Amino acid sequence: MSGSILPAGVRRTTGPGRGPAPTLRFVNRFAGEFGPLVAGCDEVGRGALAGPVTVGVVVVDARSVVTRTVLRDSKLLAPERRVELVPLVRSWAVGSAVGHASPEEIDTLGLMAALRLAGVRALADLGAAGVVPDIVHLDGNYDWLTCGGQGQLFGDGVEFPSVSVRTTVKADLKCQAVAAASILAKVERDALMVEHGTRDPRFGWSVNKGYATAEHRAALAQFGPSALHRLSWRLGAEGEAPHDDAPADVPIDASGGR
Repeated sequence: MSGSILPAGVRRTTGPGRGPAPTLRFVNRFAGEFGPLVAGCDEVGRGALAGPVTVGVVVVDARSVVTRTVLRDSKLLAPERRVELVPLVRSWAVGSAVGHASPEEIDTLGLMAALRLAGVRALADLGAAGVVPDIVHLDGNYDWLTCGGQGQLFGDGVEFPSVSVRTTVKADLKCQAVAAASILAKVERDALMVEHGTRDPRFGWSVNKGYATAEHRAALAQFGPSALHRLSWRLGAEGEAPHDDAPADVPIDASGGR
């Protein structure tokens, strides 16, 4: 509908990102199957050359949650609008948390295990606050959160309760809880990269947030990698993550917002 009016700060998109706003359909469906506390989970920073991978988790109670039509996947919102929505998301949820895995952990553990560690840290923070979801709705087609090893301990002693996970491709565009999680994760990771960029302006992290832009690659060629770069990545002109670190059906995007 070319004449429709979008909420303030929401960008009109074309192609796969265009379509209806995310709803509570998945929340209500999963609540009927698993229980009322439904967590949306999404990650950012996966395809970056520098900085952490970050996972947001937002838990809503299907017995009392109301629709939030202004919520969209973070990629479809202007940066300032994402920041404005954070208090709304946190007030809407019964619990929310963001976890990170550092570049060093990505290099040591590999990308999938680092994503899982970031997600487990977020779930552990929720558990410490007394919020344990009945089900986690994960964006994508691959369950990197449990990988069949529910409750596994990590080297730093982080643990999380056994939890069921369901995946949906483009869940950030379809489920409000997952869209909310994407907003929290994106805002927190962007803020970290801006802070790093203030301390070390050579790589333009305040603008590119660690992704492989032309300016970022040029700075790498000039200065070499910093302590914030993922040294196990190919940091040359191709600027890609190592493809053998993820299942074949999990795409690695080194240039986009993931």
